[in-house]
Amino acid sequence: MLSSVRPRVAGWQDALAIAVVLTAIVLLGAGAREMFAPLDYARPGAISLAPTALPLYTLRTLLRMLAALVVSSVFTFIYATAAAKSRRAELVLIPLLDVLQSVPVLGYLSFTVVFFVSAFPGSELGPELAAIFAIFTSQAWNMAFSFYQSLRMVPRDLDEASRSFRSSAWQRFWHLEVPFAIPGLVWNIMMSVSGGWFFVVASEAITVGNVQIALPGVGSYVARAIEERDLGAVGWAIVAMSAAIVLYDQLLFRPLVAWSERFRFEQTAAQVVPRSWAGMLFGRSRLFQALHAHLAPRLQRVAGARLEWPSLPGRRSLAPFPRRLGDGLWLLVIAVVVGYLVWEFWRFARASLTWDDVGVAVASGALTLARVVLLVALASIIWVPIGIAIGLRPRLTAIIQPMAQFLAAFPANLLFPLAVYLIVRFGLAPAVWLSPLMILGTQWYILFNVIAGASAFPSDLREAAASFRVRSLRWWTNVILPGVFPYFVTGAITASGGAWNASIVSEVVSWGTTRLDAGGLGAYITRMTEAGDYPRIALGVAVMSAIVVAMNRLLWRPLYAFAERRTRLE
Repeated sequence: MLSSVRPRVAGWQDALAIAVVLTAIVLLGAGAREMFAPLDYARPGAISLAPTALPLYTLRTLLRMLAALVVSSVFTFIYATAAAKSRRAELVLIPLLDVLQSVPVLGYLSFTVVFFVSAFPGSELGPELAAIFAIFTSQAWNMAFSFYQSLRMVPRDLDEASRSFRSSAWQRFWHLEVPFAIPGLVWNIMMSVSGGWFFVVASEAITVGNVQIALPGVGSYVARAIEERDLGAVGWAIVAMSAAIVLYDQLLFRPLVAWSERFRFEQTAAQVVPRSWAGMLFGRSRLFQALHAHLAPRLQRVAGARLEWPSLPGRRSLAPFPRRLGDGLWLLVIAVVVGYLVWEFWRFARASLTWDDVGVAVASGALTLARVVLLVALASIIWVPIGIAIGLRPRLTAIIQPMAQFLAAFPANLLFPLAVYLIVRFGLAPAVWLSPLMILGTQWYILFNVIAGASAFPSDLREAAASFRVRSLRWWTNVILPGVFPYFVTGAITASGGAWNASIVSEVVSWGTTRLDAGGLGAYITRMTEAGDYPRIALGVAVMSAIVVAMNRLLWRPLYAFAERRTRLE
């Protein structure tokens, strides 16, 4: 009996998996060591345009984006969960998320780079943390919105079934809510990382007034190549970024997409299951199978613990009168805090600003608002039907996903020199023809969210619609568009916020000494940032935040509430 048991001998899968892991650890260690190197701000190191420098630069950029992604994931689980679980916390956290999303990367860098540099004097860690924080701001808001939307859209019948089994809040969170949110969150993680590539140049080549720091990375490499009008260096940067995007796709996103399919809300078996060679490699490795067998039971015990959430403000169990009284006090506290912040801003800016400055900022904001509305509407018309067509076909999704991931991650900044050349060559109006650059990187938020919604659309509902012969216009208006509508709203919100953010790099575009200014609020903030004019930077950021919050309150939030009320899967 015992002689028939074959020993578990390590195979080639184990050797290859261990080689991949060890290589990743060595590269992470080498890149992390460089982040703690000393830095002389008086004589910073120059960025080399030699192609041989690109591998190390690419590694440094990948590490910054990975660090920002880890922080964004932790932020998403904490922030979005608090907003979804507490009605009063939601009154603060969601408008605050609107504001945070609307603040451009340069707005964060203008105030955070000094803090991080002063916190770690003489060390490259300060600028590194400033760059990571800037990339974090281009990733976290989209992920938080996606997770919040999913937590609010959990089908009631599943929630009631979980409660009937007397699951604790902690158990419902890990056994129901997180699995339900995983498919949409994975697609938004991909989109968030792609959005981070768009702002790599701004986060690595930092210029705020007299402070100029160029961190070794692909972004600073691109910034210097554009400054010196070196098309060859731009080409090498495209090659390096393409290799980095492929590595991210194959080693991270493909396994995540394949893993997330097991959490789809289905009552029938999926016809096509995505696969990943990296996931299959580690899944077949006996060493990692043993590691999984050792860790999985412990993680399951943690997720299955009968814990309850701490008492958050706004629990539904409160009595009507105390609840109304508590709401009033809570809103009063919010009003006091907002009033204090407005007063502090006024004290900070009143010595330098005039009402003419406010008028200029508001007029610039109105111009950018018109561009954002038009571009988001056009992107929705184009990408919603395409995203539905892709998401409903798993085989097509497996083919299109890496292509869409590459296009989304490809920094549109590299196309700016071509835009400058064409505008100058044909005498075009920069105010018109620079506008499409705002949506090049953010249109993918709509596409990826619609693909996620169509991919998560239950197969049994599609089969029911087919059995009742619901076709053509009725199928679009009564079946699929309501099914993906919550995902579209999430994508449109983040695309709109991303377009506002992208305005800082697309309304003012340079190629060598040629500089085009399209006007608008993004151009205003860019000019003030380059001049180190902090009061007017704060004014531009405040106007942008006010417009974005008003747009979200008047347009996107009503649509969000409608989606939650009328298009929830039940």
